[in-house]
Amino acid sequence: MKRLLVEREPSRFEFSKVRARFRSDDTECVGWLYRPDRPVDAPVVVMAPGFAAERRWGLPAYAERLAERGYAVYLFDYRGFGDSRGEPRGLVSPKRQLADLRAAITAVRRLDGIDENRLALWGISLSAGHAVRVAAEDTGVDAVVGVTPLLDGRSLVLSGGVVTGLKRVAAGVRDRLQSIALGDHTLPVADETGTAAFVQPGTRAGYLDLLDSDDAWDNELPARSFLSLLRYRPVGTVGDVTCPTLLLGGTRDEVASADSVSSAAGKMPNATYVSLPTDHFGVYHGETFEQVVGHATAFLDANL
Repeated sequence: MKRLLVEREPSRFEFSKVRARFRSDDTECVGWLYRPDRPVDAPVVVMAPGFAAERRWGLPAYAERLAERGYAVYLFDYRGFGDSRGEPRGLVSPKRQLADLRAAITAVRRLDGIDENRLALWGISLSAGHAVRVAAEDTGVDAVVGVTPLLDGRSLVLSGGVVTGLKRVAAGVRDRLQSIALGDHTLPVADETGTAAFVQPGTRAGYLDLLDSDDAWDNELPARSFLSLLRYRPVGTVGDVTCPTLLLGGTRDEVASADSVSSAAGKMPNATYVSLPTDHFGVYHGETFEQVVGHATAFLDANL
């Protein structure tokens, strides 16, 4: 039985925030549960961070705005990231992260004071791909918000050209073999040269801008992440998502192009697509952040 274990923190003016844990495949995942003061039985949004990211990086601002508007929000770290347990650290495994998201949903549905019949998933970057994938199979998901959604792992592996993609795959094979006895072989998460996951201009700076001054970031992931990403294509399941879905794409996004996001929305029976003049990381800041909040809250208000 998957249950969410909460630890009390002081209440804020319009919502309270508690540390909450659940288990996924016998691994403890950790997050924050935001509860609004009203309504009593609040609709709930399950939220997770993007590619190789932690929940502290830019997402609390979204969770707080939703909680102020009357939504409960559960924002958690995937295993191997942030405060969640799990080894190896930093492994981007769609299989494991999908299991974590499903376990989080199950745990949240067991909470008192939550309206389990009004549940939405909020994903950003790769976690938006996970949200789409889970919504395609879980008819109890009532709405999805996908911000700059990364819906095709293969396109990420092959970004930068076929030769670069083959180097990533070769590094992944090396990592899978050597990790058994010698430890992980890693590649950068973001670097504008070489075989990093994100080689697009500005992506490394995009990650750094999300960190607090005391945050540590290794900027590396086990290279075998690319082997599972090569086979991971939630874009193939978009036609099975029947719940209302909002996809927000950035016109300057070189990681998840606006054209790919718009195309995916066009294949969904009940989707709305919104384009924003931003790149993959601009959604965390300034006017673009406010635009995302505005579009998303209007969408959730109408569909939950």
